[in-house]
Amino acid sequence: MRYFNVAGPCHRGKHYMIETSSRLQGVEQLIDMEQYFVIHAARQSGKTTCLLDMTLRLNAQEKYHAVYCSLEGLQGINDAKEGIPLIVKCIKQALHTCNTPKNELFAKDADYSNFAGVLHVEFTKYCGLLDKPLILFFDEADCLYGDTIISFLRQLRSGYINRMLAPFVHSVALVGMRNIRDYKALIRSERETLGSASPFNIVTKAMTLNNFTKEEVASLYQQHTKETGQIFEKEAVDMVYEQTQGQPWLVNAIAREVVIEMLAFDHTKPVTPSLVWQAIQTIILRRDTHIDSLLERLKEERVRRVIEPMVSGDVFFDHLSDDYQYVTDLGLIHNIKGKIQPSNPIYAEVIARTLSYDAQETFILEKPNAVIPAYLKEGKLDVDGLLLEFQQFWREHSAIWLDRFAYREAAPHLILQAFLQRVINGGGDIIREMAAGTGRTDLCLVYEGQKYPIELKIRRGDKTLAQGIEQTMQYMDTFGCTQGWLVIFDRRPQVEWDDKIFVQKETKEGKTVTVFAM
Repeated sequence: MRYFNVAGPCHRGKHYMIETSSRLQGVEQLIDMEQYFVIHAARQSGKTTCLLDMTLRLNAQEKYHAVYCSLEGLQGINDAKEGIPLIVKCIKQALHTCNTPKNELFAKDADYSNFAGVLHVEFTKYCGLLDKPLILFFDEADCLYGDTIISFLRQLRSGYINRMLAPFVHSVALVGMRNIRDYKALIRSERETLGSASPFNIVTKAMTLNNFTKEEVASLYQQHTKETGQIFEKEAVDMVYEQTQGQPWLVNAIAREVVIEMLAFDHTKPVTPSLVWQAIQTIILRRDTHIDSLLERLKEERVRRVIEPMVSGDVFFDHLSDDYQYVTDLGLIHNIKGKIQPSNPIYAEVIARTLSYDAQETFILEKPNAVIPAYLKEGKLDVDGLLLEFQQFWREHSAIWLDRFAYREAAPHLILQAFLQRVINGGGDIIREMAAGTGRTDLCLVYEGQKYPIELKIRRGDKTLAQGIEQTMQYMDTFGCTQGWLVIFDRRPQVEWDDKIFVQKETKEGKTVTVFAM
């Protein structure tokens, strides 16, 4: 019986999977045209699965000799004298693994002292022995670094431009997280240019591996239904897509959590939205390897420079920077109509929880019984009481707490979210909406079907209050609420607390916004 895979590449016959041809349209045309190209996508998006599947499919067609070769083991090797011989040996092993004809002859008597040309020489000799063109998929190509990647690409380029004179590799794909333009950041160090004979100018196209579409998510789950009879309710599929935006690992992880862990292979029970939501919360709290590895990146300074303005709603100016491209390639963010946002609501949740984790733990230790029942008034969540308590806390402790955060500019937003999280842990949820350039962060507390929208802003001048009220009312409209809350953090050090702390209500067209300034 096939299953939903979350560890390593998927294999036909073992795992449910989406057809490679639908995710990488146009690749075979590039190969037929003898092109060298790049495939880039975030981690855990199915790159290796697609490459292995394509290798098997091309070899089955008996038109080419296709070879999959991972360069992951060469991570960080700068010296080409060491790196190039290791690449040659990786290729030799890959040829053997793929059972490519005469693989034992590749680099049989290689002269590794000629590290600047040995790859070109051995490919020329080997391709001259083959009865069909050779295709190479280099996975984890962006693990190469410094002089190693320079020499590697120069030798590919040399063979490429001389193919009319001597045999060489028919088509090459460089595959990794980074686009070809970003490989240059791996090699330049203090050099401004590599000269006119750039090793990058042989690449004709850069392709990306997109997330699953909603139709592909439904198709993946339908494979399970066809084999087991277990139904994924349409609303459950819609929720999976909404929460994951089609991120392949998350799509598989949610289904696996429900089918195997929660329902224990009882295929008579349908997969419902309620089960999907429970699975999502479990995955977030458990911090599986995929999520944990992404969140470790939040500690990197280059990641902080991009994520921090997204959390606080500030403007991020340099969309051309390597930092921005790096965080995008990690799959943590995407750009929607000029707004930098988390790639999906699950990532938004784990980013907020991770960055505010220490504060949450401190709040829990100080007030272990602070859960929703303590903040109920006539069956409704007492948001006024919550924010009054936080307002007093902020006045007394903000100076100390701000120094604890690496994400200092976003600290007010994160500390308030941690404060609210300890209460919500008692049985509610938080919907988070964050995006750089919006000037705000939107939260919506959810309890017993009731929604309580809250908008967070930093005071940026006298217009902040009026703008915030208008924005809060617009946010309230998305949930059909007539009551909302606006929190404004006034970070002017020269202003006394008594002059910047206040609570006021603004009512307009039947809608009321309660403002908490602090």
